[in-house]
Amino acid sequence: MKISLPLFVLTIVLMTACGQPSATEEVDKTSDEMVVLRDSVPFPAELVQFQSMSEGPVFGGTGKNTWDQKIRERGYILKEGTDFFMWYTGYRPESKFKSLGYATSPDGLSWTRYAGNPIYDKNWTEDMMVLKVDDTYHMFAEGESDVAHRLTSKDRIHWTDHGSLDIRYADGRPLSEGPYGTPTVWREDDIWYLFYERNDLGIWLATSKDLKIWTNMQDDPVIEMGPELYDQFGLAVNQIIKYEGWYYAYYHGTAFADWREWSTNVAASPDLIHWRKYSQNPIMGNNTSSGIVVPEVDGFRLYTMHDKVEVHLPKSPGKK
Repeated sequence: MKISLPLFVLTIVLMTACGQPSATEEVDKTSDEMVVLRDSVPFPAELVQFQSMSEGPVFGGTGKNTWDQKIRERGYILKEGTDFFMWYTGYRPESKFKSLGYATSPDGLSWTRYAGNPIYDKNWTEDMMVLKVDDTYHMFAEGESDVAHRLTSKDRIHWTDHGSLDIRYADGRPLSEGPYGTPTVWREDDIWYLFYERNDLGIWLATSKDLKIWTNMQDDPVIEMGPELYDQFGLAVNQIIKYEGWYYAYYHGTAFADWREWSTNVAASPDLIHWRKYSQNPIMGNNTSSGIVVPEVDGFRLYTMHDKVEVHLPKSPGKK
C-alpha cells in the first residue's frame, strides 16, 4: 500500500504526538514521503554517545589452557534487579568447537565465572543473545556452519536445545541452504521478530507466533550493506531495543573486504522494517564491536564483546 502524501503527513503528526509509531504502516522506500520519515528519526544522545572506560576490558579469555582460553563474539548481558548475568562463548585456538560459559556480577564491572563452566557443550553454541519471557529464558545462537538454533532455560544455567530454526521465504518455501546466523530476537504483542544475516551480507527479518516456523516479512534485507563505507562489506545485528516509541538496532559492520576490522553502529526504525542508519556511525571503531546496551541508573552502558568485554559509559546523563 503506497501512502498518499496527506495521509502520510497525518500519520507522522500522530506518531509524534503519541510517541508510538505504527508497527504495521507500510511505506514505499522510493517515495518522497519516505524521505520525510527518514529525516525525522531521532537518535538520542544517551543511545549513541559513549566514552570508553580507561581501565580497559572487564572480561576476556583466560589466556591459559582452559576451554575458554579465548572468547568469541557475541556475548550477551541481562540485568535483573541490581545483578548482571553474562553468557559468553569460549574456545581453544586449536579447536573449532565453541562452548557456552556463564558469569555473574553485582555491578557489571567485576565478573565471576560460574564454577561449573562450561554450562553447555553438547552442541556448538556461539554468537548468542538471551531474552526472558515469563519464567523462561530463550537463547538464540549460532551453531556449526552459522546456522541459528534456539535453547531454553529456567535458571540461566541448564539449557535445552530445541534445534535449528526453520526459516521460510515470504511465500512459505524453505530458506535456501547456507548460513543464517547472528540471530537477534525481539518479542512484542505475542509475535517473535527474528533478525538474521546470511554471510553478513544483509539483515533479514522473519516472524513467528509459535517459535516453530519463521516466515520472512519480505525476501529483501531490511538493512543493507552500505552505501556508507563503514558497513559496505558486511553487517549483523546484535540487539534490538525500544526507546521512546522507536526501535533501535545495535549492529556491527565492516569497511574491509577481508573483514579484518569491525565497528559498532546504530540504526532506528518506527516499525522494525524501515531503518535509518545513524549519520555519525560508527559509534565505536577500531574493532570495538558486537555492541549491546544495558540500562543503568544514569541511562545506558554500552558493552562491546569482540573479542573481549569492554564497558563504555554515557557521555551525558540520560533516561533509563
